[in-house]
Amino acid sequence: MQTAAFPILLFAGCAFALALVLLVLGSLLGPRRAGRVKQMPYESGMDPVHDTRRRFDVRFHLLAIAFLVFDVELLFLYPWAVAVSPAQAASYEPGAIGTGDSTSPGAQHRGPTAVGRPELGASPSRQVFVAGLVFLGILALGYIYDWRKGVFAWR
Repeated sequence: MQTAAFPILLFAGCAFALALVLLVLGSLLGPRRAGRVKQMPYESGMDPVHDTRRRFDVRFHLLAIAFLVFDVELLFLYPWAVAVSPAQAASYEPGAIGTGDSTSPGAQHRGPTAVGRPELGASPSRQVFVAGLVFLGILALGYIYDWRKGVFAWR
């Protein structure tokens, strides 16, 4: 057990040591130029004009929330696309239980089925595909709602 964990511990130790050495070298060798401009808060390359406590327009927050919703949607689309890939659909066998195939000695068959019709309904990849389409439909309705409310119209 100790020999299996040794490479991982060695890697973690080297990474920690390298990070520590780079931080120390940066603080010792880095430039130190203090000034009025260096002490100003950074605002995307623009000079700060207003107070930091000013109120933002509600449209800014609505657009930010819409961006987050549609951005997080992409996190769900990738696994969905993998689940409905042709390789996943080809591995589905309606007569098999678990991951084995129906011709192996340990496989149990549920009984006769009609040719071409799975016993339990649609294939899992088809069910996942339909669930993904429902998800995209709900997101499309949200997009249309945001559009009609004028969230994307910045005046």
